[in-house]
Amino acid sequence: MLRGSREVILRKVQPISVHGQISWDVHFIDPDDPDHVSVARVGPETVNHTLEPGDRLRLDYAMGAVVAVHRLVPGA
Repeated sequence: MLRGSREVILRKVQPISVHGQISWDVHFIDPDDPDHVSVARVGPETVNHTLEPGDRLRLDYAMGAVVAVHRLVPGA
């Protein structure tokens, strides 16, 4: 996907240090394919640190990379 967004379900968020720079691995599934877990590595400014497994998210993409992670509020 060059540019757009998609809704997913969060499995886990894991901080990772690469050469001293903290990033976050966001593990998620597509609701239509729950057997396949995907991972997006993003900067800490991209992730709301109150995310919990099972949260519904909207991932925004640009040039095939996740550039924003938004928690979707049920009923909103």
